[in-house]
Amino acid sequence: MSELFDFGFTAVDEDELEAVQTAQKKNAEIGSSAAQAAEAARLKQDTLDALYNAITPLLNNLKKNPEKEYILWPDRLAKVEAFEDHLQKIYKG
Repeated sequence: MSELFDFGFTAVDEDELEAVQTAQKKNAEIGSSAAQAAEAARLKQDTLDALYNAITPLLNNLKKNPEKEYILWPDRLAKVEAFEDHLQKIYKG
């Protein structure tokens, strides 16, 4: 029994060809939009991770020795301003 080899193409009329081309174009646009959305989500997640990683050490240091009533923090203003600058760089990219 011999199978017919059809070379992998099918004859279509102009309307069918246009419908296929339109569908392929829409699929390509959807794929492009999905890739852009995934990249934007990744960038947002990276920013959130960087902010979390910047703030966590500050909170951990503030939680140390809760039995002590006072915190000794020399040059506090300069350090807080430097931390604010660091957070702004992360936030603004």
